[in-house]
Amino acid sequence: MRLIGLFMLLFSVLSYAQIPGLAPTKNWDLNGYVKYMGSANLPDDVDNSIDHLVHQRFNYEYRFTPQLRFNIGMRNRLMAGDSAKIPGYADLINNDPGYFNLSFNWLDENDLIGNTQFDRLYLDWSNQEWQARLGRSRINWAMSTLWNPNDIFNSYSIYDFDYEERAGSDAILVKRKLGFASSVELVYNPNQDSDLDSLATRYLFNHKAWDMQLIAGKSHLDYILGAGFAGDIQGAGLRAEMTWFEPSQDNWDNEKELLTLESSMVATLETDYSFVSQRNWMLRASVLYISNPQDQDSAIKFLNLPLTARTLSFTNSTYYADIGFDINALSRLTFSGSYYDDGSYFVGINNSYSLADNWQLLGVIQRFDGSSDSLFGETPSLLAFVQLKWSF
Repeated sequence: MRLIGLFMLLFSVLSYAQIPGLAPTKNWDLNGYVKYMGSANLPDDVDNSIDHLVHQRFNYEYRFTPQLRFNIGMRNRLMAGDSAKIPGYADLINNDPGYFNLSFNWLDENDLIGNTQFDRLYLDWSNQEWQARLGRSRINWAMSTLWNPNDIFNSYSIYDFDYEERAGSDAILVKRKLGFASSVELVYNPNQDSDLDSLATRYLFNHKAWDMQLIAGKSHLDYILGAGFAGDIQGAGLRAEMTWFEPSQDNWDNEKELLTLESSMVATLETDYSFVSQRNWMLRASVLYISNPQDQDSAIKFLNLPLTARTLSFTNSTYYADIGFDINALSRLTFSGSYYDDGSYFVGINNSYSLADNWQLLGVIQRFDGSSDSLFGETPSLLAFVQLKWSF
């Protein structure tokens, strides 16, 4: 019923705004997409599984004044197939780590799961110098494009290609512009468990065409101190981030087990280079270092559960590289790979094809494998995806 009520509200607002003569200017925007994705999980040692996903999204913005606006982002997903039959899978889909639970399953029968989640729901006010935002939004403190130790509010998996918007955080943000490419901002991100509250500040500035930043504060159970930069050398992009995590307490009881907390440094260095040519070749490489990585029980858990800036990998060193080029004006092919120093590795192929102005076809193949005693090597698997997307 909540989903039906929201649709009725959106359509009534749109109908009113479109009546000629009542609205002298357009003060709202609505866009989104509908995607279908078929996927096959082909493990080496257990039965194969086939899944289907219909993924629909609304992005709505209403501008009360040039300074004040309201944004809402809603994703609706209908899942069918073998994964939906797994006990606990519906709870995993319905999981909302925010302060407010803005996710609900409206269907959970046999091999079908239907879910609606609001990952954007905020009020934003800004003028030439100040910005204030209240609600669920994406707070992006990243300098790099792959691993982001500075992105303490919205970490994500580099293997999740189906959620390009990324998750949001329930937070209060206040930002003050200080000059050209320079600002300071403060973010408070509460949690239902007060021990996991986050409060951090960022100072962003530009020095000789290089963007730089400093961050400090508390992220969940850790006090944090970090820095990052982004620029280029002779046409090659160069980006880096580093964050030190210092536990705010020695142990933490998460109701399942008693965890011993230890200090850790997470750092990444990334570079890319684009060749001006008919094929638009692009090379990218990155390395991630974690001084005290947390152990993972299984590859499935690591690849599916939400990550934090502290848990971007499960080994001390992780390496990544990709190469992409245009097959023609409508199609682009990318090869990628990563290696973990426990012997795990990933290789992937990604091909996107523009069918029309608002239609895109995407094919993805991913292989997770490794030595017999590595995390990925314990359950080697091949994954294949095909996705058809219509944007509006």
